[in-house]
Amino acid sequence: MRTVKQVSDLTGVSVRALHYYDEIGLLKPSEITEAGYRLYDDEALKTLQQILFFKELDIPLKDVKEIMLSPYFDKMQALKNQKKLLILKRKRLNGLIELINKTLKGESTMNFKEFDMNEYFNVLEEFKTEHEDKVIEIYGSVDKYNDHIEKCKSKEDEIAKMAINKYGSIEKYAKALKKNLNDSATFTLAEQYDEFKRDSLEDKHPKLKELFKKLTSDLSKDTSSKEIQEIAEEITDIAKKDYEIFKMDNGNDHWYYMVQIYLVYPKWIEEVDKKYGNGASKFIGEALKNYLGDKQPKLEELYKKLASDLSKDPYSKEVQEIVEEISEATKKSQEFYKVDEGENHWGYTAELYLSNSTWIKAIDKQYGSGASEFMGEALKFYAENSK
Repeated sequence: MRTVKQVSDLTGVSVRALHYYDEIGLLKPSEITEAGYRLYDDEALKTLQQILFFKELDIPLKDVKEIMLSPYFDKMQALKNQKKLLILKRKRLNGLIELINKTLKGESTMNFKEFDMNEYFNVLEEFKTEHEDKVIEIYGSVDKYNDHIEKCKSKEDEIAKMAINKYGSIEKYAKALKKNLNDSATFTLAEQYDEFKRDSLEDKHPKLKELFKKLTSDLSKDTSSKEIQEIAEEITDIAKKDYEIFKMDNGNDHWYYMVQIYLVYPKWIEEVDKKYGNGASKFIGEALKNYLGDKQPKLEELYKKLASDLSKDPYSKEVQEIVEEISEATKKSQEFYKVDEGENHWGYTAELYLSNSTWIKAIDKQYGSGASEFMGEALKFYAENSK
C-alpha cells in the first residue's frame, strides 16, 4: 500500500489532482486509515495508469469516469485502442522533434503553416470587401478599419501566440475569426445597443428625452432616493418595451450591461457628460444600477460566487463545481451568439488571470486583492482536468 504522497512521487500526478479524482469518484483510495490518510494498492495504481492513458489522449475526465464505470468497459480492449491512438500521437511528436533538431542544426525550417499569419489577415481583408457597410458602421470609415489592420500587423507576434495558445493554430484561429465575423450575432447586438444609445443621446425618443432631462436636472441628488428611483423605473420600463435588445430572452442581461456602460465605458461617459454635465453618466448609471438591485446575469453571479472566499482551495471540489457552472453558462452564451472561442479558451483565460498585469489589476479591483491569482489557479486546474 502506498500513501497519496508516494503515489504522487511515483506517477508525477499531483497530490491535489489525486484528491480531486477521489472527490469526483474517478479514483477512490483502496483504504483510508483512522487518521484519515489515503492508501492505494497495486490495483488502484493500475486504474490510475488507465486514467492517465485516457488523459494523454485529451479525453475529458468526466468522460473517462463514464467510460470506466460503465458495465461494458473492457480494460484490455481499452488498452489496445489506447495503444493505437498513442502510436499516432507519437508519430506526430516525432515529426515535431525532427523539425526542432533541424532548426538546432541551423537548417531553414521556419516556414510552418501554423505560424503563417497571412490567412488571418486575409480574413480581415475579406470582411472589408464583403461587408463594407458593417465596416463603416463599426469603425467609422474604411480608412479607420485599414488602420485597425495595420495595428494588428504591428502586434503580429502577440496575436500569433494568442491564436496558438487558445485555438491550437493560426489556421484554426483564422477559421474561427471568419465564422465569428460572418455568423455571430455580435454585430447585430452592437447595432441594437447603438440604437438605444443614439436615441438617448440625440433625443430621438421623446419620452426618453423627457426622462433623461428630468433625471439629470440636479446631479447633487441622492441616486437612491424615491424621486430618482421612480424616474429610473420609467426609463427601464421604456427600454424593455421599445427596444428589441432588451425584450429578447436574455434582454435583462443586456440591460444590465447597458447600465454598466454608463459607469465604465470612457467614450460613452464623455459623450453623456458633454450633453448633461460633468458626472452625469455616473449619476445615470448609479440611478439605474440602484433600481436593478441585486439582479445580475448568471455569469456575473457565478464569478462573484467564485471569488466570495479567497481563502478556499481553488482546486477543491466546491470551487471546481462553480468553475464548471461558469464553463457551462459560457458555453451556452457562445452557442447563442454563435461565437467560437477556441479549444483552449479556459487555459488561455487562466493565463491572463495569472500573468497579464491589466487583467490582474482589473480583477483584483473588482473582487479583492489576490482574486485574479485565485481565479486563475481555479480556471487553470479546470482547464487541465476537463480535457
